[in-house]
Amino acid sequence: MEQTSKDPLHGKTLEAILTALIAHLGWAEMGYRIRINCFLDNPSISSSLKFLRKTPWARKKVEDLYIEFYKELEK
Repeated sequence: MEQTSKDPLHGKTLEAILTALIAHLGWAEMGYRIRINCFLDNPSISSSLKFLRKTPWARKKVEDLYIEFYKELEK
């Protein structure tokens, strides 16, 4: 019997998480919710990924926002 994970981050790459959030919220809203320059000043997926991979606290904020977004979709 195969178990499925209840963790919304299970099997998701950081790029997939970021892409989903940008598609749903847009760069301006991401910058408003998570105040980091990679979302506010000339944002791009590649520059954001580079920053998030080096900065654990910022990555955690993005993952937490994705979990919040995921819970809204399940309603």
